[in-house]
Amino acid sequence: MTTCKAMPRIMLAASAVLAAVLILFGSADVAHAQGKGKGGGKQAAPAPAAIRPPNPAWANAEVHTLKVQGNVYMIVGPGGNTAVQVGDSGALVVDTQYEEASDKIVAEIRKLTSKPIRYIINTSADMDHTDGNAKISRAGAPVIGGNLGAVAFENGATIVAQENVLRMMSEAAEGKADTNADKLPTTTYFQGQKEIFFNEEPVIVMFEPAAHTNGDSMVFFRRSDVIATGDIFNMDSYPVINVDKGGNIQGVIKALNVVLDITIPKHEQEGGTYVIPGHGRLTDEHDVLEYRDMVTIIRDRVQNMIKQGKTLAQVKEAKPTFEYDGRWGSTTGPWTTDMFVEAVFRSLTPKK
Repeated sequence: MTTCKAMPRIMLAASAVLAAVLILFGSADVAHAQGKGKGGGKQAAPAPAAIRPPNPAWANAEVHTLKVQGNVYMIVGPGGNTAVQVGDSGALVVDTQYEEASDKIVAEIRKLTSKPIRYIINTSADMDHTDGNAKISRAGAPVIGGNLGAVAFENGATIVAQENVLRMMSEAAEGKADTNADKLPTTTYFQGQKEIFFNEEPVIVMFEPAAHTNGDSMVFFRRSDVIATGDIFNMDSYPVINVDKGGNIQGVIKALNVVLDITIPKHEQEGGTYVIPGHGRLTDEHDVLEYRDMVTIIRDRVQNMIKQGKTLAQVKEAKPTFEYDGRWGSTTGPWTTDMFVEAVFRSLTPKK
């Protein structure tokens, strides 16, 4: 059963809106579900998806599963971390990594449960979080009923995400071959949070605007006491902030503070609530606290230099991340220290 924090809608009105949207904007837009307003959206006919050549490294990568606590497990693979909640009702999956690893991830889930995969939740639109959507969804089955209403596909697990994830994935696919369209979310929510009661546990999908991107969600398994953060929090790099897709350093810090508000340590700041980051090892409140403090200190340094009138080049030359670079920095790869500093600078610079 799913519910959302919003006002009720009348079914006929929703149907009228659906028809109008399809006529005016075409099949790539979302028609939102009847039921409880701000939280439930169903996809109309999905937009085309991009074609890319397979990556043998991802296909050959090892995949491992770690029991976290309660009903929740963490599957570690080439795309980072996948959270899986299992129980009598089936499996709920948070982030699907790369398509090349999908068969291995499904095999790991089958070791945990023989029940169908019912839900997939995407924490962002990034390919390493969504590329396996189609294969993993097809390995499952939808939940029929509740306020989700009908589903977009006859077969497959329901794919849930914040509405900006659908928008970003649809825009990336626009004008390209109509393949793998079922990677797109089939149910979206607008703001606040989406709540799913599954396997006798409240699962809370929380929208964190303007953080890593403008479509980020974190997932809180309330009974198991586990949070999956997506790329808002990583243990192998500085925060990845995609400014061009609405990301902002202030939103990252706000989201980390939300995690700290929820987490409670068991003893000596260890254990208790566990946090599954987008990438890197399993963590707890202490790890998030240290990360939040590091990010806040760097933000304050860059902000102070901006007030002094320094340029981006001057800020980089001042090395505001210096003492943290040995742990979090990188000069190569997809996310370098220079890229992080530039993202922080752009986040704090008033738009002209």
